[in-house]
Amino acid sequence: MYGNTSVLNMGEAKRRKNLGIPPREKTEDMKLPQLDKKAIQQKVRSTLYKYPIIPFLFYGAAILILIGGLFYVFKSLNIA
Repeated sequence: MYGNTSVLNMGEAKRRKNLGIPPREKTEDMKLPQLDKKAIQQKVRSTLYKYPIIPFLFYGAAILILIGGLFYVFKSLNIA
């Protein structure tokens, strides 16, 4: 019983060595892409200048969602 526990506690490198398998190849570290904030701001501004109604639609949708949420809360609590 105690003889098999050493096999279970063995690390991967030691296990590969005992099995005669070559060491695992190291993978390169993945680097996160760098964000160009100036370019993103320029794209957003150009889109907003091209379609000036977008902020009104966004705020209108947010207000409708808030009103709908309040209506749902009042209806579920039977306040109204």
